[in-house]
Amino acid sequence: MKNSYTDVAPSCECEEIHSDVNEIRDRVLPDDETACGLSDLFKVFGDSTRLKILFALEHRPMCGCDLSAVLGITKPAISYQLKMLRQHDLVRYKREGKNVVYYLSDDHVRAIIDCAMDHIKE
Repeated sequence: MKNSYTDVAPSCECEEIHSDVNEIRDRVLPDDETACGLSDLFKVFGDSTRLKILFALEHRPMCGCDLSAVLGITKPAISYQLKMLRQHDLVRYKREGKNVVYYLSDDHVRAIIDCAMDHIKE
């Protein structure tokens, strides 16, 4: 993969519109609201701290203090990132006495992480 902005993708030189493109537009592409929701979800995954939190929680549920120690960042920073992850339903929490323990919302989150890892390891 090249990182140069001067590289451009090869371009088609024909003017023909292929007969099946309307079907793709009508049956395959998500509507605008769904596409925006997916884009927002991928933005959440675009932060390395949030990804590290998800990886840690994939291993086991943890409280904010444990996450702070594992990631080496402050509790307020962890709290902010957990709020973002909760807002997008990627993590949930439960109270255990004075502790609040966070965990992945469901197996879909784990599957997204695992699929992304498989892709970058290719």
